[in-house]
Amino acid sequence: MAAHVAPGERGATVIADRVVAKIAAQAAREALTELPADCSPPHATVHVLPQALGSARAGEAPTDVARVRVSVELDYPSDIGGQCGAVRRQVAQRVKALAGMEVPEVAVQVERLHSAHMRAAAQGRTR
Repeated sequence: MAAHVAPGERGATVIADRVVAKIAAQAAREALTELPADCSPPHATVHVLPQALGSARAGEAPTDVARVRVSVELDYPSDIGGQCGAVRRQVAQRVKALAGMEVPEVAVQVERLHSAHMRAAAQGRTR
């Protein structure tokens, strides 16, 4: 019969930053249901900070912390703040669910706005 080993003494699973970045980018795509056809998909950069062993509650393994930066392109005019908030919530929730990491901060960077009026003008349909 195997002896019971405390969670903090069992070892750890390490999830690479690039894996967490892929989870975050996919979560951002999920949050932005209507992306402009001519935009680049969201991409993310992640820095994972392992928590100190003493910070876990008794009987629990320590949880890593991920700092996430997501870059997106959005349609304009639109509710930019609302879309950024949806991205923050979805990224934090999906990284927690899939990687088991706390995400106290998700920075959303809007790299480009795509104007429907400019697309129409480029196609020769201005009013």
